[in-house]
Amino acid sequence: MSVLALGLNHTTAPLDLRGRMSFSPEQLVPSLRALQDRLQIARPEAALVSTCNRTELYVAADPRRLPELVQPTVDWLAEHGGVGPQQLQTHTYVMEDRAAARHAFRVAAGLDSMVLGEPQILGQMKQAVRQADEAGTLGTTLHQLFQRSFSVAKEVRTSTEIGSHSISMAAAAVRLASQLFEDLRDIHVLFVGAGEMIELVATHFAARSPRGIAVANRTLERGEKLAARFGATALRLADLPTRLQDYDAVVSCTASTLPIIGLGAVERALKARRHRPMFMVDLAVPRDIEPEVGCLSDVYLYTVDDLSSIVQTAGERRQAAVEQAEAIIDAGVQSFAHWLDQRAAVPLIQALNRQADDWTTIELARARKLLARGESAEAALEALARGLTHKLLHGTLAELHATEGAEREHLASTVSRLFLRQSSRTPGGDPR
Repeated sequence: MSVLALGLNHTTAPLDLRGRMSFSPEQLVPSLRALQDRLQIARPEAALVSTCNRTELYVAADPRRLPELVQPTVDWLAEHGGVGPQQLQTHTYVMEDRAAARHAFRVAAGLDSMVLGEPQILGQMKQAVRQADEAGTLGTTLHQLFQRSFSVAKEVRTSTEIGSHSISMAAAAVRLASQLFEDLRDIHVLFVGAGEMIELVATHFAARSPRGIAVANRTLERGEKLAARFGATALRLADLPTRLQDYDAVVSCTASTLPIIGLGAVERALKARRHRPMFMVDLAVPRDIEPEVGCLSDVYLYTVDDLSSIVQTAGERRQAAVEQAEAIIDAGVQSFAHWLDQRAAVPLIQALNRQADDWTTIELARARKLLARGESAEAALEALARGLTHKLLHGTLAELHATEGAEREHLASTVSRLFLRQSSRTPGGDPR
């Protein structure tokens, strides 16, 4: 069997297209069965991983049929999303065997996520396996692939610091917030601005499932669009002074040339909050938050320079963790590839066992006839041994007589290795 991974993710497809290609949990089981019918081969194995950042199909089939599966799978996905196959193909990736295994392992370990090292994807992959099993499309090969991916992910998380250090300004902001608040699920977060940096930081915070998220932007329509992505509320920038007190964490990054959050507004917010602490991050240059705010005893203000310093300090450690993780993944891929190679020999092994069983049945029948005619047990056993030996060697000897030159030398070497092994013996001389 060979493995195929086909999909699109946050690095290859825009948000709108990813949304069209996504599957709800209720759709997965019937969709997998429909895909199996579409591919028109003898029960292909299939599993479907669908999250907000990726839709990926994993299929296992006879390697001779694998190239035939790509286009029908793309067509099926395109139909689901209501787009043309050519449009979809420009945003998809296709990987086979080792590459497919490496991709699955990297996804499970969080190395292919928008937030590096995030743990949610592992649970989503396990759910995908359960639903493929329910649909009856999992099979031995994909079961092995995913179980090994889970083992690799566990080893990456326990043996490396992949999830412990910040690698970006956004991740650094989340890490600092988690040091101040006991549980980020209990806080309300306000994002000021709606540009790329705010979108990235919001993605990192949303991964921690805070109690509430809001987006304040000068243009309400743009703020609403970003808020909709995270299930957040949208505010007008003009409402900020009166709403600031409602938020435990504030992250700002706008193109304003003057500060938009002043000392007075923060002092009033702290008074209304009865001086419960506020975590504030100013990623704007020039600043969005007046520097004097950082002097307030109940405010923890970090600037873009502060976060840059944290990222630089953690960067070398995180890079070392990534390198360790990739080494673990390399070993996992090697192990899975070896297992696939062994599985490729299974049909031959089964055929050899069937042939041996047939020969045994024939020779046993002959031995029983000899005994029925009055022959001695010794004679029957000798005939049984000769018959089995003749059947075992007949094909090999015929091939040796029929070949010549280099081909015969190669065959002779193989035959010697298979049939002329030196038996290890005990000191008493009995073969063990």
